[in-house]
Amino acid sequence: MTADSRTGPAGTLADRQAALVAALVAGAPLPPGFDARLVGVARSALLHKRAGEVARHWPLLAAMHGRRWSAVFAAWAADRPTSGSVRDGWDLARHLAAEGALPGPAAEELAVREAGWRYDGRTSARRRRRPALRRTGNVLVVQVAGRVRMWTVPGSRAAFRS
Repeated sequence: MTADSRTGPAGTLADRQAALVAALVAGAPLPPGFDARLVGVARSALLHKRAGEVARHWPLLAAMHGRRWSAVFAAWAADRPTSGSVRDGWDLARHLAAEGALPGPAAEELAVREAGWRYDGRTSARRRRRPALRRTGNVLVVQVAGRVRMWTVPGSRAAFRS
């Protein structure tokens, strides 16, 4: 294949491949020459696969949405390229919490994660070295020396959870 046959009106092969990947995973416009229905099917399958990967790392977040999990995740992730399943789940949980739409056990899961790890939304998460405290609803989450403990706030039924 000559150099001339790899380029065309839409750019180099690499440019066309990058445009297709962006359309599949980041909501970019469909590049010319592709069947919109087939790309849509592939895009849907990739979002479903991402939802499954996120659910493995964020089981309570996924479980609290039940059968709607894939649809909730796909609606959020449709225009976002993946940052990895842990970070995707973390970003979605924060998004839902900001909207007041994060169910109780999923909020606890987020609080536990944030007590033990630092994550700024842009870079990889790192373990916290100093003590951390998080509260969600009637649950207090404390991390000291790498150990995370949960307590319910006085006046609730349950006491200590590990």
